[in-house]
Amino acid sequence: MDTNDTNLANKLIYPKLSYLIIGICYKVHNELGRYSREKQYGDLLEIKLRQCGISHKREFTIENTGNIVDFVIEDKIILELKAKPIAIKDDYYQIQRYLQSLDYKLGLLINFRDTFLRPRRIIKIETSAKDRFT
Repeated sequence: MDTNDTNLANKLIYPKLSYLIIGICYKVHNELGRYSREKQYGDLLEIKLRQCGISHKREFTIENTGNIVDFVIEDKIILELKAKPIAIKDDYYQIQRYLQSLDYKLGLLINFRDTFLRPRRIIKIETSAKDRFT
């Protein structure tokens, strides 16, 4: 590993945990294929998270917002599942809202409908209080 790789690894947020979660998502995708329902992916993912001993909350309601996060992993990472032809800008905004509300640094967007799973890492955008209320 050269110094550029080392610097990149030092900048990644929760690299080991996110790598493990993404690996589990690949297993789920391989087992169910790309035409299952979001709930089926979530059910199998939850089983695999338990088998790996990863603490999580499923369908976690964010206080006073009415928003429901698919998974909160180890009180650090938001995991949002989709089963639709294409992830759209609103899906990214949705996770950004969750990150802001929970004050987490990292969200993962997984669209199981993709032919080849392409997990998206979404980093919390730091905003000032002024930006949030104007």
